[in-house]
Amino acid sequence: MFRRATPARASVAIAALLALASGCATVPPDLPPVPIDPAPSGAAQTRLAPSAPALASIPDIGERPAQTPHRSQEEIARVQIMLDRANYSPGPIDGRWGPLSRAALSEWQRREGLPETGEPDDALLARAPDAEKAFAAHLVTDAEHAALRPFPSGWRARAALDHHGHSTIIEAVAERYHATERFIRELNPDVAWPNPPAGAALRVPRVRPYARAAAARIEIVLSEKTLRVFDAEGRIIARFPCSIARQVEKRPVGELRVVNAAENPNYTFDPDLFRDDPAAAGIERRLLIPPGPNNPVGVAWLSLDRPGYGIHGTPFPEEIGKTESHGCFRLANWNARKLMEMVSIGCPVMVRE
Repeated sequence: MFRRATPARASVAIAALLALASGCATVPPDLPPVPIDPAPSGAAQTRLAPSAPALASIPDIGERPAQTPHRSQEEIARVQIMLDRANYSPGPIDGRWGPLSRAALSEWQRREGLPETGEPDDALLARAPDAEKAFAAHLVTDAEHAALRPFPSGWRARAALDHHGHSTIIEAVAERYHATERFIRELNPDVAWPNPPAGAALRVPRVRPYARAAAARIEIVLSEKTLRVFDAEGRIIARFPCSIARQVEKRPVGELRVVNAAENPNYTFDPDLFRDDPAAAGIERRLLIPPGPNNPVGVAWLSLDRPGYGIHGTPFPEEIGKTESHGCFRLANWNARKLMEMVSIGCPVMVRE
């Protein structure tokens, strides 16, 4: 859950003004930090089928990446799941070895005192969870279908929604299990995608339990598009890929601080920030975009003490580290939630070139 260091009501009010001025998340002035349940409760909760048969190996689909010619998709996915649980995010789990996985593994190896190869070898696979522990079963529910919403391209249409839910079951499942939609399809090739019916049993990465610790400080390295979280002893307790501002002048360098946090925030669309967006043509006033995972700032928002800046989620997790934002720091929704659990009001955020 979000760790609140002080009541800091004045800081909360300031955060609301900063967010409103930026066109990012709208934080109500009296909003208390909201606990985040790491395993969402309610009718849509994932259920692990106790009598499910042993999970079969992942079929070796397509060409293996050249960097890991002797590793199957399942082996790569097991390592990615291990890294994700340790909060050394390899990006969305996809069973393919690429730059995000390599960088996450290299840093994890450094923490563990291992040679920094960035490649999954036999010794590493011995430490990763086996197939039975790396994957789980998910049953699609009626509640998940009821939570689906369209994803309009126009801002007025988005403001008219009651909730910015996922648009398909595959999108919802992929985000819940920190994976790409393609990988979820590959794990379940016989399912009626993109919206399998309630009761459909799916094979998914088992991304819980994951490591938990309190943050003493955050460091963002712009050149790496990486956010690191340190504990009070200076140890890295989390490493997440992030997206940064497109324009260099909008990239803050120096020490900032977290001044507030909001789960499932609204988003204030400011047409002045989107003059080059055809979807914003003709809109002359701000619009309030309702919360949800497909809200422009995702499911979590951390206000920083610099006007117009925050750390937040995104509806496009597969673009993290590839695209650039208007000025804030974007994380995959699941990593934004994890970060929100770790930090307290006043946590320093150092931004480096």
